[in-house]
Amino acid sequence: MKTFATRTTSISDHFFAAVDVRINALRADGNSTPIIRLDIGSPDLPPAPHIIEALTCAAARPDSHGYQPIKGTPALREAWAKLYQRLHNVTLDPTAQVLPLLGSKEGIFHLSQALLEPGDVALIPEPAYMSYVRGARFAGAEPFIVPSSRETGFLPDLAAIPADIVSRARLLWLNFPNNPTSAVASREFFASAVEFALRHDILLVSDAAYTQVTYDGYYAASLLEIPGALDVAIEFNTLSKSHNMAGWRTAVAVGNTDVLKTLGTIEANVNSGGFKPILEASIAALSGDQSWLGPRNQIYQRRRDLVIGRLRELGLEVDLPQASLYAWFKLPGDWKAVDFTNQVLQNARVSLTPGTVFGTEGYARLAFCSPDAELVEALNRLSDLDIW
Repeated sequence: MKTFATRTTSISDHFFAAVDVRINALRADGNSTPIIRLDIGSPDLPPAPHIIEALTCAAARPDSHGYQPIKGTPALREAWAKLYQRLHNVTLDPTAQVLPLLGSKEGIFHLSQALLEPGDVALIPEPAYMSYVRGARFAGAEPFIVPSSRETGFLPDLAAIPADIVSRARLLWLNFPNNPTSAVASREFFASAVEFALRHDILLVSDAAYTQVTYDGYYAASLLEIPGALDVAIEFNTLSKSHNMAGWRTAVAVGNTDVLKTLGTIEANVNSGGFKPILEASIAALSGDQSWLGPRNQIYQRRRDLVIGRLRELGLEVDLPQASLYAWFKLPGDWKAVDFTNQVLQNARVSLTPGTVFGTEGYARLAFCSPDAELVEALNRLSDLDIW
């Protein structure tokens, strides 16, 4: 067979696909101790009953199984616009500033293909969700890593980016509340990012997957709340984490009209729209009763407190998240992230995510979206390891 396109060498297998292979091998090794997966941020709780009811009712109708509008139904776009108005006091035109997606991951990857060319730069604060870097590389562009640290609240120092890099930059990624660090950003930081983008003619891209998974009364602002943001920014949002619908693949890009028009053109060439029952269930999720989200967040908050408390008992440096589903902790001693997580998986049969997946050595991520009893069992196994 002839060789594949050169651009395919810029990306590798996804980390979680490789983990699946290793875990399946371990499950076949004769050891009956179950493997506990705290590596992936997949909510274990179901969506609210009215969302599932909307799905099942729509699926039972004979008119629900054909192709749907590639850019989503008008009702779905209107529902997303109303959510932004209700939560963030942001007014969006449903016809031009709202683009439903089959999950935000595909939109994130496609945006780089729509915007970047060889020689361009994508500014990516690190640690970061891997699709930002891989999307840029697949487009032939150069990812420029903007370091952040625990000491600075994992906020990137935009003023420290070299002028020659800024001159070639086409977009800047932001992700707050953050995956993997759980860091949050203030409106003041968002305002400085909007000013930076306006000054340098750079597209500002906010990945806002966790804005409705918050604790202790914290409010996660949308980047689009900042005056001028709609001129230079788009924001990805999703029902994966906010409404426990990760496997449903229903998300949105909102914001700058010109950017969404181009992104929509790519979407029209790679998919044929969503499944109508999922679209209707998404409308139910966005427009229906939201009171269940508070108690759901209290469950996550209880798990957060359990996890953070036990990790601190082990002497680990870990901050208390105000949002998201993750504990991002500094590894003990001189451990390398992959070595540490491999040891934990092999000896405790607990799967964690090494920080190197997000570009950062010396850290690991633990997702607390598993039942309490499973978390307790995993933490007990960690405590019994002779690595502390």
